[in-house]
Formats: sequence, structure tokens, C-alpha cells
Amino acid sequence: MSNFLAGAFDRALGRARRGAVGAAQRALPQRCELCAASSGNDLICVACARDLPRLGPGCPVCALPAPGGEVCGSCLAHPPAFDATIAAFAYAFPIDRLIHAFKYQGRLALAEWSAGAVLAERLRLKRSDPDRLVALPLSIERQRERGYNQAAEIARVVAARCGVPLSSAGVRRIRAAPPQAVLPWATRARNVRGAFACDVDLTGLRIAIIDDVMTTGASLSELAGTLRAAGAAGVENWVVARTLPPAH
Repeated sequence: MSNFLAGAFDRALGRARRGAVGAAQRALPQRCELCAASSGNDLICVACARDLPRLGPGCPVCALPAPGGEVCGSCLAHPPAFDATIAAFAYAFPIDRLIHAFKYQGRLALAEWSAGAVLAERLRLKRSDPDRLVALPLSIERQRERGYNQAAEIARVVAARCGVPLSSAGVRRIRAAPPQAVLPWATRARNVRGAFACDVDLTGLRIAIIDDVMTTGASLSELAGTLRAAGAAGVENWVVARTLPPAH
């Protein structure tokens, strides 16, 4: 199967999954994803939402905790290819449970909730709209195995809600590699080197990359560098959760 046909098949499968999710939501009473209590029209009940691990003042570039919200020493010493990061939560319990269910158990309804959390954080920080959104791509093999790209599912909702175009073609992963989650932090940048390609002209455009979790930022920085090589004037990350290093 050609890459084009494989991509068309994956998109059709994704649409079918989202349609089934929407039908199930309309037909069944809503229960909280975390405690199973009644949650009205929301996926997370008020009590559980109040206890989610929100980030405090952080580095505006990488979103790691930083006194006074100043740029952290690591970003000053080794600036990444991206300019800024918006992260709604720390990747800790119970956010890790929600993202795991979304990513590996087909709970696609969580794309809507994830997009809402990211946009709420963007509004809190008073960030302006970018010119284009890009979902962090999966390899063809990984997407076929999972059936969907969780970053793309979030990005579609974000694009629809904020009216920013989503580049769904022309930005792709060209080299499969072991999942970042199974590798030591120190080796992740090398694992994704040369992993992405961009075939569209982004000259002068400000881009926001959408993803579910930012750990070391290696994949996001690699993709940001690829987008800059295609002419992007600025690149920032919009993620649902930020992994904190052990010291935090």
C-alpha cells in the first residue's frame, strides 16, 4: 500500500472512530473518567478536575518549573529550536492515567477534553494565535498499529475551536525509531535526529506544534528545527502535560 493510500485509510478509520465515540457519548450517561461519579456533560467531574496536577510558574521556553517564571538555565545554555511551550498539567497521577487511556486504549473522547485544557492554558497566558497548527507526526508503522495519532486528534479539536488552520499534510515522520518513553533521557535527542520532513513552504509563519506529553522535548525540538528549515518564523509547543525531571 502506498503512503498516500495508507494515510487515507488511517484518516477514514479515525473519522469512523470519532463518530462512534460521539454516538456513545450521546447515548450514555456521562461518568467521570477517573472516579466514575456522575459528571454531567463533562468527562471529568468537578472534584477530580480540582485535584489535577497543574504546573506552577515555569520557564516560558520549556515549561519546567523556574523561579519567577524566568527562562531556565538549561534553555539559556542550550536553546532548543522552539521558542515557547504551553503545558496544561504536570505529567503525574492522575493525568498519566487519562493520557494512557487516550493513547493506548482508544478513549478518543479525551481528545476534546485535552484540547480544552490546552486552550484554557493558552488563554490564561494570553498567548496570541499562531498562523498554523502542526500535530507531532507518528511513523506510518506506529500509526497503523495504534489506529490513530493522539496528537492529531487533539490538534483537530484545537483547530476547530480556535479557527487556526491545521497542516495535516506535508509534515511527516520519515524515520521510525524506538519509542522515546523506553529510552534514557540522555539518548532521546539522538533517537529522533533526522526523524521529520516538511514539504510545505512555511516562510514567515508562526507555528504551534500539538502533542500530548512533553518529556525531554527532544522530539518537539527536532520537529521545530525541521519547520524552521522550511521557513517558519517562530515555533512553540502546545501540550497537555509536561513531565517533570526527578529533581522536581
